[in-house]
Amino acid sequence: MSAATSSPDLAPTRDLARWSSALAAGQISDSAMLWAKHALLDWFGVTIAGSREDLAPLLLEEFGGKDGPVTLVALNARAKAHDAALINGTLSHALDYDDVNADMGGHPTAPVGAAALALGEALGKSGRDVLLAFIAGYEVECQIGAMAGQSHYEKGFHATGTFGTFGATAAAARLMGLDAQQTAIAFGIAASEAAGLKYNFGTMTKPLHVGKAAMNGVIAARLAARGFTARDDAIEGPQGFAYTQVPQFTPRAIRPDAAAPFEVEANLFKYHAACYLTHSTIEAIRDLKRRHNIGLGDVEKITLKVDPGHLKVCDIPEPKTGLEIKFSIRHLAAMALGGEDTAALGTYSDEMANRPVYREGSRRVTLDTKPLPQEHRHGAAVAIVLKDGRELLAQTNVGIPASDVAAQGEKLRAKFHSLAEPVIGRGRTGEALRLIERFETLDSLKPLMAAVA
Repeated sequence: MSAATSSPDLAPTRDLARWSSALAAGQISDSAMLWAKHALLDWFGVTIAGSREDLAPLLLEEFGGKDGPVTLVALNARAKAHDAALINGTLSHALDYDDVNADMGGHPTAPVGAAALALGEALGKSGRDVLLAFIAGYEVECQIGAMAGQSHYEKGFHATGTFGTFGATAAAARLMGLDAQQTAIAFGIAASEAAGLKYNFGTMTKPLHVGKAAMNGVIAARLAARGFTARDDAIEGPQGFAYTQVPQFTPRAIRPDAAAPFEVEANLFKYHAACYLTHSTIEAIRDLKRRHNIGLGDVEKITLKVDPGHLKVCDIPEPKTGLEIKFSIRHLAAMALGGEDTAALGTYSDEMANRPVYREGSRRVTLDTKPLPQEHRHGAAVAIVLKDGRELLAQTNVGIPASDVAAQGEKLRAKFHSLAEPVIGRGRTGEALRLIERFETLDSLKPLMAAVA
């Protein structure tokens, strides 16, 4: 760990605890509120659709039931708060279709949203209370991610499971009214719970990281509220979280400019149901296909210029299942040229993984890797050599947050309808959308959770 103890004035565990416990509604801009509602709209969509994945009945049998104060999304069942956080959190990441944040280096809404909504429903909190807790938790996980840089992820940890545990803890602590010291203790408990290995990408265990992060955040806050003990410097302390899991950790001040945009305003939404690192490649290939009217049969060779991090995340060479396709950039490049709808959930099937035309097409794809700055890590440059000798070039970077927030809202509403209607029907989908769009006015979460139950 290169810099965790370099500044005695910085104490990330206690600094984050003080900031998150003191955050007031008046400090939240209208823009941040809107972005937070967009994030929760997306969370509900992917969670509703995720309820039809094979892992859902396994989780329900083990952790769900008919009793409990918290709704299990689209499962016609309920559970205790921590079990609901586990199940709903896992469902929200089951499709790998949930949002991303570059500072966090993972999926920010899934763990924090699952924890905040579970505890918010259990405690009878208002929509505004839950939004405030969500924004605080989102900020905490991204602040830790920014201090960690890429070293944590490159070492093999799944940031959504690890940093997400602290975000979920911050949201839960706010909803329970914990003070700064109690919140620091909750972070100490969370530091021993934070886990998640990239080695399990492409399996059911990847989304389980999210569910566990949400559950662990709820448990950490509830135990801290009861007086359970832990170190209050467990993020940066000797042999703490950073020492053991983050080779290069650099503490920094928490939001020194109070007027700066919140991390939630840098949220990145997915419009392809695959690993986010593949999205720039898909977009660039679709652009070339559209502009030059080409298909897979016209192509001699495809070169993808991407950050080396792609090799450790989304480079399964020959996927055998629909889930593995989501982490196979070569296969997805061939599918994009073949005109497949990469936004449609049904596209990611075992049959598609084993379709000979895409197996053969993926072998024409070469990855040319070069380290890129953080702001370009999600980008890709594509060079396609056609059989007639022409070379086509395109470059895309989906790692830039939307500047047109109204247009983003329209795209998210369309995505929500496409994910929710097949599961809960048009009427409930419309009611849920109406309630999410006025989330801050809700006296409780009951009507919204009834709509998605």
